[in-house]
Amino acid sequence: MTTLKNISQLGFTNLEEEVMLDDLHVQGKIPEWLSGSLIRNGPAKFDLDKQSLKHWFDGLAMLHKFSFNTGKVSYTNKFIKSNAFIKTKEKGKISFREFATDPCRSIFNKVSSMFSFDTTDNTNVNITKIDSKSIAMTETPIPIEYDPETLDTIGVLRYDDKLLGNLTTAHPHYDQNTNESFNYLTHFSRNSKYNVYSISAGKTRNLIASIEAKTPSYMHSFGLTEHYIILVEFPLVVNSLDLLLSGRPFIENFKWRPEQGTKFTLINRLDGKVVRIYSCEPFFAFHHINAFEVDNKVVIDMITYKDNNIINSLYLDALRGNDPMDISVSQYRRFTNALDNRSVEYKIMHEGLELPRINYPLNTRNYNFLYAIGMSSVTSFTDRLIEIDVQTGNSVIWTEQNCQPGEPVFSLDMVPKGKMMVWYYLLILDSKSFKEIARASVPHHIPFGIHGQYYGDT
Repeated sequence: MTTLKNISQLGFTNLEEEVMLDDLHVQGKIPEWLSGSLIRNGPAKFDLDKQSLKHWFDGLAMLHKFSFNTGKVSYTNKFIKSNAFIKTKEKGKISFREFATDPCRSIFNKVSSMFSFDTTDNTNVNITKIDSKSIAMTETPIPIEYDPETLDTIGVLRYDDKLLGNLTTAHPHYDQNTNESFNYLTHFSRNSKYNVYSISAGKTRNLIASIEAKTPSYMHSFGLTEHYIILVEFPLVVNSLDLLLSGRPFIENFKWRPEQGTKFTLINRLDGKVVRIYSCEPFFAFHHINAFEVDNKVVIDMITYKDNNIINSLYLDALRGNDPMDISVSQYRRFTNALDNRSVEYKIMHEGLELPRINYPLNTRNYNFLYAIGMSSVTSFTDRLIEIDVQTGNSVIWTEQNCQPGEPVFSLDMVPKGKMMVWYYLLILDSKSFKEIARASVPHHIPFGIHGQYYGDT
């Protein structure tokens, strides 16, 4: 058993128990008007009977649900019973290539795997709704439906179409004005493509554009404006045959090629035509924040890194180590792409942020406030929540000794209010003052999660 040297390490240890608690202990007062559920997704099991996973992104998925009603909070957590989870339970080791961990295979199985893209359904990244069904997602296109009341796993959600793709994002965009969801699939083949699509109703994906990708880029998210879909291709790229035939963990097949720079591709949402392609210096990012159009320009806000070393920083050996963490410093950058030429400019808005969130109905429009987690130095994991006034640059911080927050999630029950969750307890903050309103304690640790959503009852 690992001896914990710092509190961060606890966030990367197994949570085995599943519980249902009707009434959590609360300090402060939960607002009576808050009526709905915060559901979080993330990895919760890293050490298996016969194998330990290598990366934070590889842990087996677990859902956590905090429900609010008349000032009370209930809590439920359950593993997602995916095919990856079931086989892991049976064998004590993984059966599919995860983000950075390869199954322990026999020589015969290693050779066999070279001729198939053995896709994991370990949906440990995010949640959303498709066709009114609640689903959990990862970066492989195998969403798993779950019951939003009990968190029980229902099964893989099948689309009613034949779009091809081996990789997707767990950050689909939704346009409330047109009632459309948008995402894309990367199809790895001799002639690889990004297949950009929308869903307006049901489970049929409508192809908008197929963009050629000679060496596909690893892109965790993308941008959406009123008229455009924006793919930002970082120079972390892969030869598709290497990915399909190597048998190595997924991310180890990608190579950092800074000489290629970063490419912005603007795609018309209506006809799928490429409107503009922009190039700029190399950088890497996981998360887009927002994008919008103003004065014949497209503004794209992202959390960026100078290179892909942030991925290496999130291997479990590094996160669980006794040495100080060495996590790359991020920059919140605002990119401005002029539509009448191919110039790209950016300015640095803030540093040391991740897991950014906004009041999502403002997606595709200019906005005022950004919420995120932050860190005081490269030697620690998250240690603060940050609210930034995007227009003025002013920021407010919430921090507390030995508290390491998770992604902030905005509550839409009442626009002036906001709430955030941290492991060990749920924290509710007033989004204007950033002062604590209440916290609800959980009787076990919650491993560091990734993303979640709030769903109101009305």
